[in-house]
Amino acid sequence: MAKKVLLLCGDFTEDYETMVPFQALGVLGYQVDAVCPDKKAGETVRTAIHDFLGDQTYSEKPGHNFALTADFDAVNTADYEGLFITGGRSPEYIRLNARVIQIVQEFFAAKKPVAAICHGPQILTAAGVLKGVKATAYPAVGPDITLAGGTYVDVPADQAVVDEDAKLVTAPAWPGDTAIVKEFAKLMGAKIEI
Repeated sequence: MAKKVLLLCGDFTEDYETMVPFQALGVLGYQVDAVCPDKKAGETVRTAIHDFLGDQTYSEKPGHNFALTADFDAVNTADYEGLFITGGRSPEYIRLNARVIQIVQEFFAAKKPVAAICHGPQILTAAGVLKGVKATAYPAVGPDITLAGGTYVDVPADQAVVDEDAKLVTAPAWPGDTAIVKEFAKLMGAKIEI
């Protein structure tokens, strides 16, 4: 039986920050259960493509319809090796769901690996799990990490920050997909040799 990873997303999740980890973790042999509050397996979430075109912030374009692979209401965190939180706009509203917060807190309490990319750390700040933890995020989320008692680490968009003690890996944006997936898999015990 394949080890399982829970991928938490919602409507207008960032396309690359959802599809790339979903597919890459599958290639590594994990069963990735993609869930969204109030939705079931087979339903979809809309994705958004964020790009950097010289404006003061990212632009947003329609992405794909991403098919969920599990029912949110059936999530039992004991069944999973790790949690991957996608970015985009979904974290700002799914963090209002009490079960989302509970899921994050359960992963941290069990000391299971957690990954959060881009705006994903907004969910971590709402869950109150960043006190004394180092993390990165899309720069506009940096103040949230600091206010939550964490240490914001400013890194280039293609890098990831690992807090070994917290079993947390974060990245600022989709250019960091390779780095965050690699470090997340290592936190879960995968041996990646190139």
